[in-house]
Amino acid sequence: MTVAQGAIQLLWEAPLAAAHSAGHSAAHSTEKPADDGDAQRVARLAGALADTRVDHRFKGLPPNADGLTVGELAAERRSLFSGGFTTPVLALSAEALEHNLALMETYAERHELAFAPHGKTTMAPELFARQLERGAWGITAAVPHQVRVYRAFGVRRIFLANEVVDAAALRWLAAELDADPDFRCILYVDSVRGVELMDAALREAAARRPVEVVIELGAGEVARTGVRTEAEATAVAAAVAAAPTLRLVGVAGYEAQVPQADGERVRAWLRRLVALAADLDKAGHFAELDERDEIVVSAGGSEWFDAVADVFAEIPALSRPVFKLLRSGAYISHDDGHYKEQTPFNRVPEEGALHPAFRLWAQVISRPTAEQAFVNAGKRDVAYDLHLPEPRLVRSARTGEVRPATGITVSGLSDQHAWLRIEEGAEEAAGAELEVGDWVALGLSHPCTTFEKWPLIPLVEADGTVTDYIRTFF
Repeated sequence: MTVAQGAIQLLWEAPLAAAHSAGHSAAHSTEKPADDGDAQRVARLAGALADTRVDHRFKGLPPNADGLTVGELAAERRSLFSGGFTTPVLALSAEALEHNLALMETYAERHELAFAPHGKTTMAPELFARQLERGAWGITAAVPHQVRVYRAFGVRRIFLANEVVDAAALRWLAAELDADPDFRCILYVDSVRGVELMDAALREAAARRPVEVVIELGAGEVARTGVRTEAEATAVAAAVAAAPTLRLVGVAGYEAQVPQADGERVRAWLRRLVALAADLDKAGHFAELDERDEIVVSAGGSEWFDAVADVFAEIPALSRPVFKLLRSGAYISHDDGHYKEQTPFNRVPEEGALHPAFRLWAQVISRPTAEQAFVNAGKRDVAYDLHLPEPRLVRSARTGEVRPATGITVSGLSDQHAWLRIEEGAEEAAGAELEVGDWVALGLSHPCTTFEKWPLIPLVEADGTVTDYIRTFF
């Protein structure tokens, strides 16, 4: 192995722990979880994306690959660094991806949680298939467009974490439910008016199957959506009961919206959510559920799923079995910023650790002063809504040697430039200068706004070999 080849092993900074080999977890539910058939169907439909022709639509890909299909280009197993890729180019670590998928599968299984990861993070059908293979019950969506994408690729269980009052979207949903008896879609409701609009649209569509809904409990007076009081929740439940096109199946919410969120406040709100489910059950609002049905209780972003696991373990016996549904999404790629700081695994390190899977490789195109340099990636290429990118690695244009980007920071972003600041003495300590032509790997924060900037993302092994490409649909 050459020095350059050995250095490429540093692409994600440290050898990754071997991916867990645990068997696929089942959603802990009396309902049949997503089985191999669901995962295989989504994988098969997503596999057709390999027939897409490579061209100018996909930034960062080798210009001399134009005309090849994505599958043909993947089969060539080109090097990210010598295979003709142009900068900037986003790389997704194959090893980190597999590790993160396996870790969350194990976590959900250990805590007896069903899992519907939020698909808005990636909008990538190939990754949905991987998540279903790893035991996910279904995929969470935020808006009807996302549901349409999921359905185009065969996803049969969808949790739509928003109230939908768009009549056109509801007409489409009604037709989709009527056409496929195996399709299940659960929606939020948080207002009597919303229930009225949903019922009117579904009646107009002559919907034959009632749409399942859960009441969203807001996480505080200054939180986002959701009912603010238990009295409002009861009124919404009564409105659902009076709407033959809807069927109340549970409660849900998003704990990260708790004001001044900390462990105590988040757990207090989660216990309030559980108490709401128990109160609605006691009042008979789930009486129309069949004996085989379950009461859905759902929460869980990527910052507090440890609190969700703790409180959901305390849910008392209700009139029906309880379907405990976690919805974290950002775990799949993790990050080098917000979620690195906020992940629950920082609080429970004995349960494992997620690995950042993204590196945005950009090239130094200007070094006007000793303390300043510019690379050719900016707001059009990187997430910056939560944190600025962090330089992690430098790859020498002269030797191919990879070294840590110690003493280099991003001080600002333009549309197509990242402003680098080089600390005094950093280059002397590293024994190398940052030169025009060098490649710099940026660690990114907030994967949701990274995925959406790249319609086709190389999947890269630790030695730099590109083995596949992940298509996104934003």
